[in-house]
Amino acid sequence: MTEQFTRQAQDMFAAAKDARIPENVQAFAEESVAKSREAYAKFNATAQDGAKAMEEVMLAAQAGAKAIGDKLVNNTAVNTEAVFDAAEAIARAKTLPEAARLQANFFQQQFAVAGAQTKELFELSTKVTRQTFETMNTAASKTFDQIKKSA
Repeated sequence: MTEQFTRQAQDMFAAAKDARIPENVQAFAEESVAKSREAYAKFNATAQDGAKAMEEVMLAAQAGAKAIGDKLVNNTAVNTEAVFDAAEAIARAKTLPEAARLQANFFQQQFAVAGAQTKELFELSTKVTRQTFETMNTAASKTFDQIKKSA
Protein backbone atom coordinates (compact mmCIF):
# COMPACT_ATOMS: atom_id res chain seq x y z
CA MET A 1 0.00 0.00 0.00
CA THR A 2 2.79 2.41 0.88
CA GLU A 3 4.56 1.59 -2.38
CA GLN A 4 1.40 2.25 -4.33
CA PHE A 5 0.88 5.61 -2.59
CA THR A 6 4.51 6.58 -3.21
CA ARG A 7 4.19 5.66 -6.88
CA GLN A 8 0.98 7.67 -7.25
CA ALA A 9 2.57 10.70 -5.56
CA GLN A 10 5.59 10.45 -7.82
CA ASP A 11 3.35 10.21 -10.90
CA MET A 12 1.39 13.28 -9.76
CA PHE A 13 4.56 15.30 -9.18
CA ALA A 14 5.94 14.23 -12.55
CA ALA A 15 2.71 15.29 -14.28
CA ALA A 16 2.62 18.55 -12.33
CA LYS A 17 6.22 19.29 -13.28
CA ASP A 18 5.26 19.54 -16.92
CA ALA A 19 1.91 21.26 -16.32
CA ARG A 20 1.60 24.92 -17.23
CA ILE A 21 -0.54 27.54 -15.51
CA PRO A 22 -2.85 29.12 -18.06
CA GLU A 23 -1.87 32.71 -18.90
CA ASN A 24 -5.29 34.10 -17.98
CA VAL A 25 -5.09 32.46 -14.53
CA GLN A 26 -1.56 33.79 -14.04
CA ALA A 27 -2.61 37.31 -15.15
CA PHE A 28 -5.63 37.19 -12.82
CA ALA A 29 -3.42 36.15 -9.88
CA GLU A 30 -0.88 38.90 -10.59
CA GLU A 31 -3.64 41.50 -10.92
CA SER A 32 -5.24 40.33 -7.66
CA VAL A 33 -1.96 40.65 -5.81
CA ALA A 34 -1.35 44.12 -7.26
CA LYS A 35 -4.86 45.30 -6.31
CA SER A 36 -4.52 43.83 -2.82
CA ARG A 37 -1.19 45.60 -2.36
CA GLU A 38 -2.72 48.89 -3.56
CA ALA A 39 -5.72 48.51 -1.23
CA TYR A 40 -3.40 47.73 1.67
CA ALA A 41 -1.23 50.79 0.90
CA LYS A 42 -4.32 53.04 0.90
CA PHE A 43 -5.63 51.49 4.10
CA ASN A 44 -2.22 51.77 5.76
CA ALA A 45 -1.87 55.45 4.76
CA THR A 46 -5.36 56.16 6.08
CA ALA A 47 -4.59 54.33 9.33
CA GLN A 48 -1.34 56.26 9.78
CA ASP A 49 -3.12 59.56 9.10
CA GLY A 50 -5.79 58.56 11.63
CA ALA A 51 -3.15 57.76 14.22
CA LYS A 52 -1.45 61.10 13.53
CA ALA A 53 -4.80 62.87 13.89
CA MET A 54 -5.46 61.15 17.22
CA GLU A 55 -2.00 62.14 18.39
CA GLU A 56 -2.75 65.78 17.53
CA VAL A 57 -6.02 65.62 19.46
CA MET A 58 -4.33 64.01 22.46
CA LEU A 59 -1.52 66.59 22.39
CA ALA A 60 -4.05 69.43 22.27
CA ALA A 61 -6.00 67.94 25.17
CA GLN A 62 -2.79 67.34 27.13
CA ALA A 63 -1.58 70.90 26.53
CA GLY A 64 -4.96 72.21 27.65
CA ALA A 65 -4.94 70.09 30.78
CA LYS A 66 -1.41 71.27 31.55
CA ALA A 67 -2.44 74.93 31.11
CA ILE A 68 -5.38 74.46 33.47
CA GLY A 69 -3.21 72.59 35.97
CA ASP A 70 -0.55 75.31 35.84
CA LYS A 71 -3.22 77.95 36.40
CA LEU A 72 -4.59 76.08 39.43
CA VAL A 73 -1.11 75.66 40.92
CA ASN A 74 -0.34 79.34 40.34
CA ASN A 75 -3.65 80.42 41.93
CA THR A 76 -2.97 78.19 44.91
CA ALA A 77 0.50 79.68 45.36
CA VAL A 78 -0.80 83.24 45.08
CA ASN A 79 -3.64 82.56 47.52
CA THR A 80 -1.33 80.83 50.00
CA GLU A 81 1.10 83.75 49.91
CA ALA A 82 -1.82 86.11 50.52
CA VAL A 83 -2.89 84.06 53.55
CA PHE A 84 0.62 84.16 55.01
CA ASP A 85 0.93 87.90 54.33
CA ALA A 86 -2.42 88.53 56.01
CA ALA A 87 -1.56 86.30 58.97
CA GLU A 88 1.72 88.13 59.37
CA ALA A 89 -0.02 91.52 59.29
CA ILE A 90 -2.68 90.37 61.74
CA ALA A 91 0.00 88.98 64.06
CA ARG A 92 1.68 92.43 64.11
CA ALA A 93 -1.59 94.22 64.94
CA LYS A 94 -1.44 96.22 68.17
CA THR A 95 -5.16 96.17 68.95
CA LEU A 96 -8.08 93.83 68.52
CA PRO A 97 -9.99 96.27 66.26
CA GLU A 98 -6.90 96.60 64.03
CA ALA A 99 -6.62 92.79 63.77
CA ALA A 100 -10.35 92.53 62.95
CA ARG A 101 -10.00 95.26 60.30
CA LEU A 102 -7.00 93.51 58.69
CA GLN A 103 -8.87 90.22 58.68
CA ALA A 104 -11.99 91.81 57.17
CA ASN A 105 -9.85 93.51 54.50
CA PHE A 106 -8.17 90.20 53.73
CA PHE A 107 -11.52 88.41 53.33
CA GLN A 108 -12.88 91.18 51.13
CA GLN A 109 -9.75 91.14 49.00
CA GLN A 110 -9.75 87.32 48.73
CA PHE A 111 -13.40 87.25 47.63
CA ALA A 112 -12.52 89.63 44.79
CA VAL A 113 -9.42 87.61 43.91
CA ALA A 114 -11.40 84.34 44.02
CA GLY A 115 -14.00 85.83 41.67
CA ALA A 116 -11.32 86.97 39.22
CA GLN A 117 -9.50 83.61 39.43
CA THR A 118 -12.74 81.71 38.85
CA LYS A 119 -13.52 83.87 35.82
CA GLU A 120 -9.99 83.37 34.42
CA LEU A 121 -10.17 79.61 35.00
CA PHE A 122 -13.58 79.39 33.34
CA GLU A 123 -12.32 81.38 30.32
CA LEU A 124 -9.21 79.20 30.09
CA SER A 125 -11.31 76.02 30.32
CA THR A 126 -13.61 77.31 27.59
CA LYS A 127 -10.64 78.19 25.38
CA VAL A 128 -9.00 74.80 25.94
CA THR A 129 -12.25 72.97 25.21
CA ARG A 130 -12.82 74.99 22.04
CA GLN A 131 -9.25 74.38 20.83
CA THR A 132 -9.51 70.65 21.56
CA PHE A 133 -12.79 70.35 19.66
CA GLU A 134 -11.39 72.38 16.76
CA THR A 135 -8.43 70.00 16.62
CA MET A 136 -10.82 67.04 16.73
CA ASN A 137 -12.97 68.51 13.94
CA THR A 138 -9.93 69.21 11.77
CA ALA A 139 -8.59 65.71 12.37
CA ALA A 140 -11.97 64.12 11.63
CA SER A 141 -12.33 66.14 8.41
CA LYS A 142 -8.86 65.10 7.26
CA THR A 143 -9.63 61.46 8.03
CA PHE A 144 -12.97 61.53 6.19
CA ASP A 145 -11.36 63.25 3.20
CA GLN A 146 -8.63 60.60 3.18
CA ILE A 147 -11.25 57.83 3.31
CA LYS A 148 -13.18 59.43 0.43
CA LYS A 149 -10.00 59.61 -1.65
CA SER A 150 -9.19 55.99 -0.88
CA ALA A 151 -12.64 54.73 -1.82
